Amino acid sequence: MAMTIRAYLNSAGTSWPKPEPVHAAVREVAESDPMAWASRFERDHEAVASALGVPAAQLLPTPGCTSALALGLADMPWEPGDRLLISSFEHHGLVRPAELLARRGVEVVRIPPAGDRPLDLDVLEAELRHGARCVAVSHAANVTGALLPVDEVLALARSHDAITLVDAAQSAGWLPLPDADVVTVAGHKGPHAPWGIGALVVRRNVAMVTPAAVCSLDDGPSCAPMPSYCDAGSVNRSALAGMAAGLAWIGARSDALVEAREKLAPIEAVARAKGATVHGPPGAERMPTLALSTGRPVAELGAALAAEGVVVSAGLQCSPIAHETLGTPDGVVRISVGPMIDEAAIDHACAVLQRVL
Repeated sequence: MAMTIRAYLNSAGTSWPKPEPVHAAVREVAESDPMAWASRFERDHEAVASALGVPAAQLLPTPGCTSALALGLADMPWEPGDRLLISSFEHHGLVRPAELLARRGVEVVRIPPAGDRPLDLDVLEAELRHGARCVAVSHAANVTGALLPVDEVLALARSHDAITLVDAAQSAGWLPLPDADVVTVAGHKGPHAPWGIGALVVRRNVAMVTPAAVCSLDDGPSCAPMPSYCDAGSVNRSALAGMAAGLAWIGARSDALVEAREKLAPIEAVARAKGATVHGPPGAERMPTLALSTGRPVAELGAALAAEGVVVSAGLQCSPIAHETLGTPDGVVRISVGPMIDEAAIDHACAVLQRVL
């Protein structure tokens, strides 16, 4: 018999439940006449771009944020000896293409945190003085939810003529997209889309090196300003429609982030009262995400919560370098709330967490 979910606390992994407009949009595409697919796709593409505040020509829908990161990094104009600066809290989706660049002769440098701050701006500035092709950081850390000082990072990078990339997987939908040269978006988190959709945003000032399939043989290897569908692969049409509907839904809730942080606060209070270690900055400086360790195996704690219908993320959250930075090699229990959770679920989670801890 399937477990009854009493409190879903893994919105940083995947938002759930989805709002009804998302379900309706997905059903409409699945049941639509194939003659309408192309026009509907373009309509939803325009709607997603508009909701994210970027021109549609600069936004490429992708099968997910991981594929967007891989394309965005790989198609920059890299040369052997270039330097890539990243934070010490990056998701594997950014770290993996960075490691592939290292095999091509690119030096990858991790910028450490500064106390509770997820990134040391003084170290970043010092590294930029040595030169960098690109600075690539998350808007919010996947494990702790900590908001990185993106505005300051962008200003420093631009003052040293470095390209900027921001992974907005955790923040898109909740917060406006940062004004970086390249931005990547996950659809299934804040935008409340189904799995299988994301986006790559490339501003016009970035000269990408993209061997696009739509070019003629005479155009050479660098004929496109940004990757195309031929590079990203097939996009889930239904999920794109769901992303457009989800962004419209959450966009109408201007207080969603504040309310989610308020809902998370009593859970954090219970965890602290029971002696759990909370990783990351204060609540106002992070997404509605709580990363806990207790000295007990995280898998055991996650299973104990799941047995009472509380869904969390227990493990490494696909962010091994973040756990290396935190000193949590076995991972953490990550608790994260979305705008659909109600007070009864929060009360149940608090009661269960108190018993389990």
